[in-house]
Amino acid sequence: MVNGLEVIRRFETRFPLWLAEEGDPVGLHIGELDRNIERIMVTLDVRPEVVAEAIEKQVDLIIAKHPPIFRPIQRLTPENPQTKMYLDLIKHDIAVYAAHTNMDIAQNGLNDWFCEALGVEVDHYLTKTHEVALRKLVVFTPKDNAHTMRQALGDAGAGSQGEYHHTSYSMSGIGRFTPTESADPTIGVAHQPEEVSEERIEVIYPETIERQVIEAMLAVHPYEEPAYDILSLHNPPQTYGVGRVGSLKEAMSLDDFVEKVKRCFDLETLRVIEPTNPKKHIKRIAICGGSGEKFYVDALKHRADVYLTGDVYYHTAHDMQAAGLTVIDPGHHIEVLCVPKVVEILEKWKKTEEWDVAIIPSRTNTNPFQDR
Repeated sequence: MVNGLEVIRRFETRFPLWLAEEGDPVGLHIGELDRNIERIMVTLDVRPEVVAEAIEKQVDLIIAKHPPIFRPIQRLTPENPQTKMYLDLIKHDIAVYAAHTNMDIAQNGLNDWFCEALGVEVDHYLTKTHEVALRKLVVFTPKDNAHTMRQALGDAGAGSQGEYHHTSYSMSGIGRFTPTESADPTIGVAHQPEEVSEERIEVIYPETIERQVIEAMLAVHPYEEPAYDILSLHNPPQTYGVGRVGSLKEAMSLDDFVEKVKRCFDLETLRVIEPTNPKKHIKRIAICGGSGEKFYVDALKHRADVYLTGDVYYHTAHDMQAAGLTVIDPGHHIEVLCVPKVVEILEKWKKTEEWDVAIIPSRTNTNPFQDR
């Protein structure tokens, strides 16, 4: 078995909570993580049928794209199917964790997976959401503590750079100190100069996680008074955004692209909004999974030929049409693509970290709309 905190700590290095849009209730919703888990189920939505599936499969932890609790709960009673679902989760000790807009915004996240599936070569995000300054922690620790220190800093999110995590730099040297009478040194005695073989460890991290990085460092440092520096960097800040913009390798007709979207997401039908004078061929594509209608102006700024997003409102469709933008609305449920992708990521970590845990994709169809 593996501790649930270990799994989620690794998950949050890939999809950091601070990337979520303001007010988005990401993270742990129900239950506790600090316990051993044997089965993890991945799902797009947490619905009563999904919970029944989790109970049947004896799942300990559900990782979902959509948070199950968006609004405050007034009563927890079994009469309402929604609140009964919460009671069932608690009764069967199933924890529920959600990664929502942070999965949309993260590099190589859901919107990148959409582009990959459709053959769109990404060159930019659609709408900027975050601009984060970088900082560097330099800490000096005894050599026999260096591995533990690097692991703890990486687990806290430091050293995550693109597709790499737990990155750091080390340099060997000699630390010198003289304890006073009131000191309680790990090494040495009062009033006697001491020399210790130490490592200087450097890690870069976004300023948004500074507190947890410092806390992780202090938790594993063996010294009573650790020596460390925090440096502000003049590197350009990291920028993040929701949605993606890119190009097809070759231009194609709108009809052909619509058929490609249907095949890709296994759709019988979808909605298309066309302006009065649609382009005969399209190549530049903007994509935002979920309900991304409010970002259509940015699709225009990026000179997209087509904007693909879900849940387009009737009157917004009129505005899109008047602006001369072609829009494809394949529905919200195409985000189910996250299930096999997250399962793939967890399976990879399971192998490299030697976790003894079963990773289960939910088989419940949570799409409320049916083609007739």
